Amino acid sequence: MNRSPSPSDLPLTELLPPPPVPPLGADRSRLLKASVLRSSAPVVVARTVRRPLLLAGVALACAVTGVLAVQPWQQRSGPAPAVVADAPSAVRLLDRIALVSAGSGAQPAARADQFVYVESRVAFAGRSADGGPAVLPPVHTRRVWSSADGSRPGLVREDGAPDSVTTYTPGVPAADPSVSRPSSAWLASLPTDPAALLLLIHDQTRGQGTDPDQSAFTAIGDLLAETSAPPQVTAALYRAAALIPGVTAVPTATDAAGREGVAVARTAPSGEQTQWIFDRAAHTYLGERTVLTRPTDAGPAGTVLGTSAVLLRAVVDRPGGLPAAPAA
Repeated sequence: MNRSPSPSDLPLTELLPPPPVPPLGADRSRLLKASVLRSSAPVVVARTVRRPLLLAGVALACAVTGVLAVQPWQQRSGPAPAVVADAPSAVRLLDRIALVSAGSGAQPAARADQFVYVESRVAFAGRSADGGPAVLPPVHTRRVWSSADGSRPGLVREDGAPDSVTTYTPGVPAADPSVSRPSSAWLASLPTDPAALLLLIHDQTRGQGTDPDQSAFTAIGDLLAETSAPPQVTAALYRAAALIPGVTAVPTATDAAGREGVAVARTAPSGEQTQWIFDRAAHTYLGERTVLTRPTDAGPAGTVLGTSAVLLRAVVDRPGGLPAAPAA
């Protein structure tokens, strides 16, 4: 005869109370916030842009009317980079990088009449006027002097090229700064709440490409490369990047100075993957690399389209001036 099971007949696991549900961790909270942000952000159409200051020479190289004076063997190609398509991994990595940035101590503050100096090693691919594969020239030194308040002409000096004088708003003092014209004073005024900062960046990059999230990722990378922001703002930029969908971690990447590290990356619809490279142990910013993840008319998967390595940031009194050598 059938009978209902008594408590003694049930497995012990069914007699135990259900396990408590843990609260959302920081990573899951950021992912949830990113989801809300995506659902509420306006749909925009954007064009792909690169940093107006960092790539002043690149724009010139890419707009040549003849074949660039570089050799085909200088093109770098190979297998597509190994990408860990795991957003939580990228979020955790960016959180560690943000913690390091926030605790790095204040950078030397530049007066309004001073200049932020950034020295890098860079190479950016160019193409002939009739198309063809991208060709990467040799890595060379690049020095940039940017007006701290954005009201004075700056200077870009690259090996093998004439000096280029830059100004955010020619002839207009106290220029109106923005993501595309960042002064040190403007950077210091940015919100340190990652969601608010990302909304601001999305707003100021509206119309800059077919993928608004890629435009935001590129803009943050530009700010990281050749500007100097307070530690809390730099940390907020990393945490804002963690809210962008499609951001992944790359286990191994090498900057233009040959320094190997780990990278945070995002791949554009065009197949161009932008990688921010960090020291694996110290989590400090090393440089940036752009590589094809699939074959295009610019080259096979693995073709490097651009590479950089930041060697020095400092504050100087005039464009062309160099920081004092450290005491022995």
